[in-house]
Amino acid sequence: MKKSVIQISISLILFLISFFISFRNTWISNILYMISYLIVGAEIVWKAIKNLIKGNVLDEHFLMAIATIGAFAIGEYPEAVAVMLFYQIGELFQDYAVDKSRKSIASLMNLRPDFANIKRKDEILQVSPEEVKIGDKILVKPGEKVPLDGTIIEGSSSLDTSSLTGESLPREVQPGDNILSGCINQTGLLTVEVTKEFGESTVSKILDLVENASSKKSKSENFIHQFAKYYTPIVVIIAVLLATVPPLFLGWSTFVDWFYRALTFLVVSCPCALVISIPLGFFGGIGGASKAGILVKGSNYLEALSHTETIVFDKTGTLTEGTFEVEKIEAIGMSQDELLKLATHAESFSNHPIALSLKKAYQQEIDSTLIAKTEELSGLGVLANVAGKTILIGNEKLMLEKHIAYTKCDEIGTILYIAVDGKYAGYIVIADKIKSDAKQAIQNLKTKYRKKIVLLTGDRKAVGEKVAKTLDIDVVYTELLPQDKAEKLEEIMKEKTRKGKVAFVGDGMNDAPVLALSDIGIAMGGLGADSAIEASDMVIMTDEPSKIVDSLQIAKRTMCIVKQNIIFAISIKIAVLLLSALGFSTMWEAVFADVGVSVLAVVNSLRALKLKK
Repeated sequence: MKKSVIQISISLILFLISFFISFRNTWISNILYMISYLIVGAEIVWKAIKNLIKGNVLDEHFLMAIATIGAFAIGEYPEAVAVMLFYQIGELFQDYAVDKSRKSIASLMNLRPDFANIKRKDEILQVSPEEVKIGDKILVKPGEKVPLDGTIIEGSSSLDTSSLTGESLPREVQPGDNILSGCINQTGLLTVEVTKEFGESTVSKILDLVENASSKKSKSENFIHQFAKYYTPIVVIIAVLLATVPPLFLGWSTFVDWFYRALTFLVVSCPCALVISIPLGFFGGIGGASKAGILVKGSNYLEALSHTETIVFDKTGTLTEGTFEVEKIEAIGMSQDELLKLATHAESFSNHPIALSLKKAYQQEIDSTLIAKTEELSGLGVLANVAGKTILIGNEKLMLEKHIAYTKCDEIGTILYIAVDGKYAGYIVIADKIKSDAKQAIQNLKTKYRKKIVLLTGDRKAVGEKVAKTLDIDVVYTELLPQDKAEKLEEIMKEKTRKGKVAFVGDGMNDAPVLALSDIGIAMGGLGADSAIEASDMVIMTDEPSKIVDSLQIAKRTMCIVKQNIIFAISIKIAVLLLSALGFSTMWEAVFADVGVSVLAVVNSLRALKLKK
């Protein structure tokens, strides 16, 4: 990009110097014109020659080369340089709007484990995960990534599974539980018996999915290349006929005149206005989107978004906040405030998301003098002495383990059962909060844009279905691992029409393969994982689902402006070509006509910068 700007700037300066020198010294001016042309045009001419060798004769590079060289042949140096300058400016805009950084999955490599602690005889060896075989026993220390899939045979701990399931709530594990590679061990020391080699492990499959999904990504065809397939041969044939046919009937003495007219026709035929008008329209749309907090990585994705039929959402961090809050308190034999106070003090020494949500709901200072002791019961909950009372707080297993008669809660979310001095005292429901604008966003997508909405989540069935019902989502699939999400998305993509597109919206590292596989991957960029942002085609910088509606509006508006630019540019081009063929237009008039079309295209494209409310 920087190199192109420098080339164009130097060429433009030389062009202006040449123009003013031409009034005094023509040959110096012509030399400067030649240098100016070579700076911006040598690459195009070289591409045309290479394409000729490969057999791709009639492309836009050939047309630019033959037309500008023809202009030099008839002594129209300024026109030759001006035409190439306009072409390169158009290419510059196109390059700016091109797809960048989508294939980069460098950040996802953080998911790949660097080593495995394998137990061999009486020692622990640190080896590459690829060296570990099925049946080997490995140690996973607190803070380490789980390197391979396996079964826990010793120890219990909390696992951060967010990199796989997207769920921020840690999972409690104990002997006999299966464990997946890519998770992070948070608390206890685990001994794991390996059940899958690294090549078949969950983390390896995720990396493979992202790499292979890139090759399945649909690409929008570049209009100018398609147009040039038909336009270029037609104008070249017409130019040849224009130079040879009239002299056959009017006499060869008129050949020079008709040859000049044919070369003028070729200069006029250069698709400069077309080349500049198309990327400028997209450039305006991308600029308008960025002002609205939507980063679009390429103009082709903006075009694809306008053809979207189905929008698939992840749940946690996309439609929900990804943070847990107290939703309901049911107290027996005491007030809700008293139950919350006891529960918060019992969990006060923990940094677990459950404990943090209790502290947030309590909204008061923790009185540490009330707490005599706390004990974590692995996989069950917490035992504490608060204000002289014995507090048990945890899951159903804790109530059963301590033989406490309790009433089962059927609410959706994480349920904390609480017992005080051996007697059931009630429960607290903690759940992920739906984003404030999510419901309105889904409603607008369905009613205003008639989109089918699908939810894919790694969360439990009850939780996923509750969110889908609340937001009026058409279809929901739950309890999915990353490879399951990819399979479901492929099924959804098979149902689309020939021109239809499928967009996926997600935020977690686990969403990276699906973002890469979809026609348009949209990542939540505020709190989203780096790998999701890298694998996506669009990024919502504010994490608001309502921005998806804005992006659809921008995409449709941009495509309308681009079509207007294309129709206008082609119409003017045909008109000027006819005038040139009839001898009523010189090359300077043709260049200025191109400039006029380009200026009007710029003005029209500026409309895309403004987002209509």
